[in-house]
This record gives sequence, C-alpha cells and structure tokens, in this order.
Amino acid sequence: MTDKTSKNSLTKSGNYPDLLAEIKERIRSAQYAALKAVNTELVGLYWDIGRMIVERQADAQHGSSIAEQLSKDLRSEFSGISGFSRRNVFYMREFYLLYRKDERVQPLVAQIGWSHNLVILQRCKDPLEREFYIRMTRKFGWSKNVLIHQIDNQSYEKSLLGQTNFDQALTPALRAQAKLAVKDEYTFDFLELGEDHSERKLEKALIARIEDFLRAMGGMFALMGSQYRLEVDGDEYFIDLLLFHRRLKALVAIELKIGKFMPEFVGKIQFYLTALDRQVRQADEGPSIGIILCKEKNRTVVEYALHDVRKPIGVATYEITRTLPKSLEGQLPSPKQISRLLEDL
Repeated sequence: MTDKTSKNSLTKSGNYPDLLAEIKERIRSAQYAALKAVNTELVGLYWDIGRMIVERQADAQHGSSIAEQLSKDLRSEFSGISGFSRRNVFYMREFYLLYRKDERVQPLVAQIGWSHNLVILQRCKDPLEREFYIRMTRKFGWSKNVLIHQIDNQSYEKSLLGQTNFDQALTPALRAQAKLAVKDEYTFDFLELGEDHSERKLEKALIARIEDFLRAMGGMFALMGSQYRLEVDGDEYFIDLLLFHRRLKALVAIELKIGKFMPEFVGKIQFYLTALDRQVRQADEGPSIGIILCKEKNRTVVEYALHDVRKPIGVATYEITRTLPKSLEGQLPSPKQISRLLEDL
C-alpha cells in the first residue's frame, strides 16, 4: 500500500482526523509549556545576576561601568548566548532593584517575557501601574506590541475608571477579570474619520481595520460578525458588532453610538444579551456581556441607568486621540482599592 493510499484510507476511517487534531493540540501544548519554562528560567537568571551585582556593588555610581565590564566578559565567555549586552546587564540590575521589596509583584515577573518586563520597566513609573500591566499581560496573554499599545493608550487609567454594573451582574469569579477587560474609553487613533461620521461608517471603518480594532479592545477578542443577525419570534434584529472574549469565554455585544449616551440604550442591549444567552451562547460559556460605545457620556446618567440592570453591561466612550480627558484626571480609585482589584487577577 502506498503512503498516499494509506493516508486516504486512514482519513476515510473517521478516527484519524480526530487523532491528528488531538496530537497537534498536545504538541502545541508541550511547545507552550517548554517556552514558558525557558522564560521562567531566563527571567530568574537575570534576576539573580541583578541581585549579585547589587549585593557586591559598593555604590550606585559604578553601576554603568560594572555593567559594561560584565557585558564584555560574559559575551567573551558565552559567545553563543545572546542577552548580555551592556544595556541588558544594566537593566538586570535595575530590574532587581525595582522589585526586590515588592512581595506582591516579585512572583509575577517570571510569568511574563523579559521583553515585556523591559517595556514595563521603561514606560511605567507608578508601582501599581507596573503591577497592573504585569498582571494583565500574564492573564490575557498580551504580546509585546499589544502591551506597548495598551500603555500608550493609558489602559491602566481607562480600565480603572470603567463604568459597568459587573459587581451586581456577574459572579465573583468573573467580576474582576471582566471589569479589567472593559475599559472606560477606547482609542481608535488608526481611523481616518472626521468628526461628522455615521454609526454605519464607524462600523465599516472598524471592520476594515479589524486587527487594529481588536488590539485596541485589549487583544483577547475575536470577531464573530458585524450586523450580527438575531431572530426573535419572526422579527429580525442586528447587533452592530459581536465579539468573543477568549479568556472570559463570553460573547460581547457592542452597540455603536456616535452621539451622547442615552438611558434608553440600556434596554436595547439588554434585549440583545437575553437573545444571545438563549439562542447563541454555548453551555460552557459565561454570560454574554454588552458594551455601549458612545462618543460622549455623563457619568452620573450612566450610573443611574445601570443601577438596577441585571445583565452585565459597560458604557464606554471612544476617541481618535490618545489623551485621557482632563475631567477624569485624579479620579482613579485609591491605591488600596486598586490593590484589592488587582489581587483577583
């Protein structure tokens, strides 16, 4: 029997495709586990090098010269191993100094890549902000580019300012994760839209730049469809955008509004979420979540509109610039509240 005939015979048997799929998944799982183990060892190595430099260093003034000499000697001794540049050795020292007294964050840094750690070290000055991005990268599997995008677009501030009813509408197991997955404001600076655009034009522009859109949403979303059709008792209804959040394992319905938030928007998206939960949601998935995405909102009106709503809904705004509104500066939760929220990640 030829190899081709043998393969065709196996395929027709019905069991082989399932076997192949299972083995492929197992290989991918092993590859991921191996990469994760290598990363943990690498970050641990860099931590130890940083610690040894600090412990043997008389004062901080000689940090740069020590890094330069160590880099030269280590590259000479381990010529086949990358990662011992002067800059990288210097960062190992800074990395250890930054987290050596932070018992909350110390166990987490080895769970994300060294390149991710460097991005956070270089771009984030506040300890809670650093912890936020470390935990979010670990939890949602952000790539380095997604992490940079999230920091540039102030996801820390915009996530903590989010207006949702998740405290009353979701179980504790999902609450914190969902609150940090839905931001207060989304930045679509990749869109070339004027101030006067229709909801349909906004939707088409987002679909046309789908990769940028999903990255702006947080990098853990997959597109299920635009103008997603639902039928209820013979009548048709269409959701502007339907996404799926891979970590939450939940459908996310997005309603686009080019104007100001109005309380009646909540009733419409509640209806969509009920229909999704009854007709589309799979048995192993979480409750469907709604996001009303508006050009602007009054925070008090949103608070009132969501107060007694049972379906999980967030109300956010969108901008095509990167600036956090000045009216929201200084409104972040207290450090104690932020720490409590991050502990659930």
